[in-house]
Amino acid sequence: MSIKITEVTKIYGEQKAVDNISLEIPSGQIVGFLGPNGAGKSTTMKMITCFLPQTSGKIEVCGYDTLDQSLEVRKKIGYLPESNALYRDMYVKEYLSFVAKIFKLENAESRVREMILLTGLQKEQDKKIVQLSKGYKQRVGLAQSMIHNPEVLILDEPTSGLDPNQLDEIRKLIIKIGQEKTVMLSTHIMQEVEAMCERVIIINKGAIVADSTSKDLKKSASKEIIVKVEFKERIDSKLLSKIKNVNKVVSISEHHFQLHNSNVNSDIRSDLFQLAVENKWTIINMNQEEKDLEIVFKELTKN
Repeated sequence: MSIKITEVTKIYGEQKAVDNISLEIPSGQIVGFLGPNGAGKSTTMKMITCFLPQTSGKIEVCGYDTLDQSLEVRKKIGYLPESNALYRDMYVKEYLSFVAKIFKLENAESRVREMILLTGLQKEQDKKIVQLSKGYKQRVGLAQSMIHNPEVLILDEPTSGLDPNQLDEIRKLIIKIGQEKTVMLSTHIMQEVEAMCERVIIINKGAIVADSTSKDLKKSASKEIIVKVEFKERIDSKLLSKIKNVNKVVSISEHHFQLHNSNVNSDIRSDLFQLAVENKWTIINMNQEEKDLEIVFKELTKN
């Protein structure tokens, strides 16, 4: 097990930032760690990476205890904090060599070359970090977090502030990294979670309120599914209400309807299509609306 958190609590003064959470993350999994601001995401990540001690409970990374064996844990973890603090006046290659020496890597030069190639920094390696765009600074941050070949990567808002092109590039890079390493990432961009993460953990007010795949989360949160359909002909809505599992039909016009299906495990579209064939109706448009991850997130974290 790459990360194991057992009944962990973190208290700042009188404020309980993390409230008795437990979770396990196996090797080779990309996990999205979500929550509103102040929910306890960054605090949890800082405890995993040994930047903060927990008030109670136990955290293990690759079998090492974060309190008693913090040096061993740090060897196993690569960490990209939200702030991505870099030495701005150093050159990219120089900075990565500096980080490699901190980790006392025997193959420092070859490892630096490997990270530059992996993160696409070939053309930028001889530039000062201050001259780089936000996207390339994020690449440098990723390169330094991986230079010692850690088994676990903790990425706090790795796509924050990126334009669509940069975001797509960093997303592909993280997916590539996740094929070999355990990746735990925090983000507020729900599309990123669905694109990259096999598993979603949502924390709210210091407590874990969901832990599942994004598909299962959306399915469990949906109380009904709405199918919107538009016909060429004028249709009597009473005929549509006879379709199995349709509990409500809303007439937007004589051609356009919303069919509400309260059985989220069924799909009424095939029956709807069959009814149209039998009555020689022409379907101009039909689509099924389901709750997206952003709506599920809002429902789980609302006050």
